[in-house]
Amino acid sequence: MIDIHFYLDKEDISSVLITGHAESGPYGQDIVCSAVSALSIGAVNSLIKIAEVPLEVVSDNDQGGYLSFALPGKLNDKQMETAQILLNSLYLSLSSIEEEYTDYLKINSSSKK
Repeated sequence: MIDIHFYLDKEDISSVLITGHAESGPYGQDIVCSAVSALSIGAVNSLIKIAEVPLEVVSDNDQGGYLSFALPGKLNDKQMETAQILLNSLYLSLSSIEEEYTDYLKINSSSKK
């Protein structure tokens, strides 16, 4: 199961943690894993290139199954607005996958402590 956690600071998404493996198909044919990977990596790349946000990213490149990224504390208004559009788009896209593949993907969100 892939667990995805969106952490909120007030109403803004401040960080994302993705752990686990879907195991919805054989290695190389797991469409849930592929979709989550493509969307999350695309969001990270967009945050860096389009929003110009210097993200803090941690991933397990050897075994996969782990990706964490967080917005830095100081962003200008344009960076924050663009980042929130991209992060909300990621949430919406992943939620669509969760609706279809509930046995393989779980999304949670909570306020930052």
